[in-house]
Amino acid sequence: MIILGLDPGLGTTGWGLIRAEGNRLSHLANGQIRTDSNAALPTRLVALDAALATLIAAHNPDEAAVEEVFVNANPQSTLKLGQARGVVLLGAARSGMPVGEYAARLVKKSVVGVGNASKEQVHAMVSRLLPGAAISGADAADALAVAITHAHMGHSARQIGTRQRL
Repeated sequence: MIILGLDPGLGTTGWGLIRAEGNRLSHLANGQIRTDSNAALPTRLVALDAALATLIAAHNPDEAAVEEVFVNANPQSTLKLGQARGVVLLGAARSGMPVGEYAARLVKKSVVGVGNASKEQVHAMVSRLLPGAAISGADAADALAVAITHAHMGHSARQIGTRQRL
């Protein structure tokens, strides 16, 4: 199974693709989708959608996993993040694949072992779990961590024979 992990953001959306075969995980690709900060919000959202559609078409993942939004001190930033997240959820769902959503604390706990891990700790553990992966930045590392979490959660559900709808 190929899993697309996504860490949504208006300026930068991280993505990571892994293959899950039982409890074995392997890195396929990762990167970042960037939008032009000088462009109008609708233009940026369209660019994010188009880039995600191209990514999905190129790699044909079986499932997607998206990090849930967290509340910032700045309400405008939270709103823009929510809009980018909506585009990411729509793009993944439009392709027909199941989409799981995971809180940042759960992702950190799943990958590092503690829910308040730093970005550096997440990046280091993702590098250990996916040896040889050239990770293109913190957003891509976070996206790979979301994909790893999805693989672990899905693997647990398959183990007990009750695949839960995510």
